[in-house]
Amino acid sequence: MPQSDQRSAHLFTSESVSMGHPDKVADQVSDALLDSLLAHDPKVRVAIETLVTTDYCMVAGEVTAHNDAAHGVLKNTEQIIRDAIERIGYTDPEIGFDCKSCDVVSRIHPQSPDISQGVTAGEGLHEEQGAGDQGLMFGFACNETKQLMPLPIHLSHRLVERLAEARQSGKIGWIRPDSKSQVTVAYEDGKPIGLRTVVISTQHTAEVVDAKTNQMLESAKQQIVDEVIRPVIERECPQVASDKCDFIINPTGRFLVGGPHGDCGLTGRKIIVDTYGGRGRHGGGAFSGKDPSKVDRSAAYMARHIAKNIVAAELATECEVQLAYAIGIAEPLSVAVDTFGTSEVSSSRLAKIVREVFPLKPAALIDYLELRRPIFFETARHGHFGREGDAFTWEKTNRVNDLKAACRSQVAV
Repeated sequence: MPQSDQRSAHLFTSESVSMGHPDKVADQVSDALLDSLLAHDPKVRVAIETLVTTDYCMVAGEVTAHNDAAHGVLKNTEQIIRDAIERIGYTDPEIGFDCKSCDVVSRIHPQSPDISQGVTAGEGLHEEQGAGDQGLMFGFACNETKQLMPLPIHLSHRLVERLAEARQSGKIGWIRPDSKSQVTVAYEDGKPIGLRTVVISTQHTAEVVDAKTNQMLESAKQQIVDEVIRPVIERECPQVASDKCDFIINPTGRFLVGGPHGDCGLTGRKIIVDTYGGRGRHGGGAFSGKDPSKVDRSAAYMARHIAKNIVAAELATECEVQLAYAIGIAEPLSVAVDTFGTSEVSSSRLAKIVREVFPLKPAALIDYLELRRPIFFETARHGHFGREGDAFTWEKTNRVNDLKAACRSQVAV
């Protein structure tokens, strides 16, 4: 957000969507195929888009595989897709979309050789592996949570995550896979001071619909508050006041028809949910279905890693990093750092330090973040950032000491 607005009293809202949201179903199918290919061919080139609607799933795009095992994956596309849909939770044919009965169509062909010669080391005009496309990527971090994520998007993710846990464990048996969350936070002097609104919209079965009013039972809404919302707030932000917070559950009254049967889903339509919930800027590129040679994905992960390490090193309380690339060229065209007036180190000095400390050429950053692994299905739900686990290497704060040393060295010079 602009620095002029950051210190004034204001509200800020972010949303998240569940793994069963139609667009997230599409993202996860695309990444399930990517993971299956990477498991057999770490250097596979993938750009897969998915569309889901009533009892229908279509995948299309480009794949260039380099061995028989990876080619075998392409022959097994349908089963991989059905398995992914089952993992998400669409197993009931009565709701208009399920893993066994939906039609599956695949339209996948090889990558353009014109792109390949710019990305493959030793081909075309360049000796090094170049970026898989032109574009600009942003990374962001702030000290509002221990994960160094903005509080509204962090809470939104954790709410749909807990909804999924309640559904999958059977604790709340009437929840279906499609749901959304939204959190509004009050800020003062740049810090979150209170929660103002939490909205949960979740698909459900008919058993929690009042026969007289044809609306969702109040007892069911209260169960969402007691079993989902309050535990997340108490665990994730006990220091932030919630006594003035309104809880709004299924504001339309009921949510029976949902998932791909209720709305068509497409890969790449939840780019703000996937990143920072509207905080900071966005370069416009989606993540899912893209192998790490696509800097839309890999450089966005690196930008987050850089920003998070700068904040973790206490060089700033808020940081945004921009990287920009041209297709076929290894060196980033620009590196920019903005700390919104929260750092004693100038943005130009920080940008110079970033170039010194972090590997920014595509091949180097891919190796550094260990991105040639089948790790992406889990990233396609509950946010790509602020997560824990072996897959999320970009969340490590392993360069804090290097950044501090570089700053001291710059001062000494």
